[in-house]
Amino acid sequence: MNETKREESQEFSVKHSLAFSCASLADVITYQSFTFLIFTFYFTIVRINVVLISIGFGIWSIWNAINDPLLGGLSDRTHTKWGRRIPWIMASIVPLGLMMIFLYTPPMSFGITDEISNFVYFLIVIIIFELFYTMFSINQTSLFPEVFIDKEERAKANTFRQIFIILALIVAFILPTLFIPDLTDRKYLTNYWIFGIFACVIVIIFGLIFLKWGAREKAEFKDDYKDMPGLFESFKICVKNENFRWTAFSLIFVWFVFGMLPTIIPLYGKFVLGIENSIYIALMLALSFISAVIFIIVWRIVVVKIGPRKTWMYSLLAWIITLIPLLFITSMEWALFLFFLSGSGLAGALFLRDITWADIIDEDELNTGVRREAAYYGMNALFMRFSTILIFLAISIIFTSTGWAVYAPEKVTPEVIFGLKLLMVVFPVIALGIAIFGFYMYPLHGERLRKVKEAQQILHAEKKSKL
Repeated sequence: MNETKREESQEFSVKHSLAFSCASLADVITYQSFTFLIFTFYFTIVRINVVLISIGFGIWSIWNAINDPLLGGLSDRTHTKWGRRIPWIMASIVPLGLMMIFLYTPPMSFGITDEISNFVYFLIVIIIFELFYTMFSINQTSLFPEVFIDKEERAKANTFRQIFIILALIVAFILPTLFIPDLTDRKYLTNYWIFGIFACVIVIIFGLIFLKWGAREKAEFKDDYKDMPGLFESFKICVKNENFRWTAFSLIFVWFVFGMLPTIIPLYGKFVLGIENSIYIALMLALSFISAVIFIIVWRIVVVKIGPRKTWMYSLLAWIITLIPLLFITSMEWALFLFFLSGSGLAGALFLRDITWADIIDEDELNTGVRREAAYYGMNALFMRFSTILIFLAISIIFTSTGWAVYAPEKVTPEVIFGLKLLMVVFPVIALGIAIFGFYMYPLHGERLRKVKEAQQILHAEKKSKL
């Protein structure tokens, strides 16, 4: 009888992990397709000047400096019969899906070609998109370290999540190219709309599956909202946390690479590698995520043996080694091979991010007595926006200095080609090197991390005993 109960419990846990992982599908498909398409769409299809696009993303980043920590702090302090996170998730799923349509319907779609009108629309639509994305993402992500507490449970659940994330990344990059043969050709504007409709449906379906069967909050944390610090105090606690500072610093540069590669690869693929059909460009990215499925298993074994800190450094070094040859190749075949190898480093970044934040939040709980997942994820999201500023600052500098501020495919000079290579390889390699230094300085490892886990078990046992 006891064996049967254990089996039922295990089966239930797997089903719950699968349903929980559906949130990652909705999250990743929205944001990574946004990253992959939005610059190319407004630069090559709508034909907004690269400087205006960069200004737009700069304003968007300033908005996020308010939006992300504010929504994170409000989530931690929310108290309803459904819990802290679920009401925010319920309110955001459908609007987030609809934004996948609105992103690709600027005034130009209706014959209004004035650059300023299209720029204003671009600015407004990315700000609204970010509002609903953050509302969904922060809350679904914050549930992970709360729902899956112990080390083995987190590793197991995170494996499901990362597989779903990789599947979502493949969908985010492949799906648009099934509808849009050339991402840079204006005659395929309608195809962008069709992709947006399909993405909308997918996001809503998987978001609702997560909400129905995956989103659960634990009873022992239901009263944490009472002891939550105010928003400003919460900000100070996060920033004073040395673990947070080094991790946030490092991740700025990791997500610079994670953002730069899909942003620039449509242009790199077309003008450096001579790829005409956009599906082959998406295939390069997809291959890196397919190989990441294999390497996630490797990093899962490595992280148990040597801990997150060293695993971060080794995985980022692997990423650097596989990116450098992209500076010298000119063929699609070599690019496909190298992008497959790059999955080794990418897998580490995908797998280790939430593991690292969960450890930081665990130690913070020992210091404050409450779990403040959303505050940390919100503050992290704020710092991540610096990576966006750096991405478009780099693109703007390179494109304006090479005479390509306005998209003109007939004016691709050797300087433009070299600039695309710098953006694709040199800038990311430098960024990853800085990230390795940041994780070298990260203090929560070894004996200190072991003591945190032991103390956390005692604290949670005390909370459960009071229920």
